[in-house]
Amino acid sequence: MNLLPMVLTGGTVGAGVALLVRELLRPQPALAAALARSAPGSLSMPERDLDRDEVWGLWLLARLERLPGVRIPVMNLALLGRGRGQFMLKKVALAALGLLCPVLVTIPWIIAGVGLPFYVPAVVGLAVAGLLFVTPDLAVRDQAKRAREEFAHALSAYLDLVALKRAADAGPTEALEKAAAVGRGWPFLYLQGALRRARLEKIPPYQALTDLADEYDLPGLSDVADIMQGSATDGAAVYKALRARTAALNTELLAAQAAEANAASEKMTAPGALLAVLVMLLMAFPAVIRMLTV
Repeated sequence: MNLLPMVLTGGTVGAGVALLVRELLRPQPALAAALARSAPGSLSMPERDLDRDEVWGLWLLARLERLPGVRIPVMNLALLGRGRGQFMLKKVALAALGLLCPVLVTIPWIIAGVGLPFYVPAVVGLAVAGLLFVTPDLAVRDQAKRAREEFAHALSAYLDLVALKRAADAGPTEALEKAAAVGRGWPFLYLQGALRRARLEKIPPYQALTDLADEYDLPGLSDVADIMQGSATDGAAVYKALRARTAALNTELLAAQAAEANAASEKMTAPGALLAVLVMLLMAFPAVIRMLTV
């Protein structure tokens, strides 16, 4: 009997148990790192302490980033608040799991005495590993898309608040800061951090908003910065401009939601038609059998 699959299976099970024990016995984060994150050094996004997973992932990234097909969505990960190292470690772990899956599946065949060519599990393992290797990229892309849609909805409310502050004779900087201080969701926290950084670094607030939009590819935020920049330089009345931009943004969001709903409805058309065909076949089956047996 070939002992190699059994050894690989035992090693895989042992590694899983060791990983489970390590997660259960994970130490508490250091107090110094937590205090460093609360300091006003990084205001747009707090820095994450490098745990062991992040360190191992960065070690893998330094050795695999030059390989073809290895890409790290830095902007999407930054928007979601995730580290590059953990992302790379997850990709490599899933790829390794994909390589081991065919070996685990062929163990019952080997025990039953059925021999398989070596290239069959090897080819299947490489295919599964490649599929699992790109799965985190697809998941991060979808989550970042949802996050940007959520930010666009929050930006619509933020535009209304800024317009109301400007209508109450508040200055451009005051209107932006007070409107951002109203919200408690993560989009408003990003806005608050950017405006706080602008105040500390003595830069115009619209420049901080532009930098935030460029850093995370946030839709519509650069338009707000352009409108408020015009208000700060030539004293233009921006209430109508902000309200018009809010209406346009709401129209875009509604159109995107309608398109998504139509796409979901179209995806349900094929299963519904298949179900109808199956029901018709079930209804006609007794009659067809009776005709053939007569």
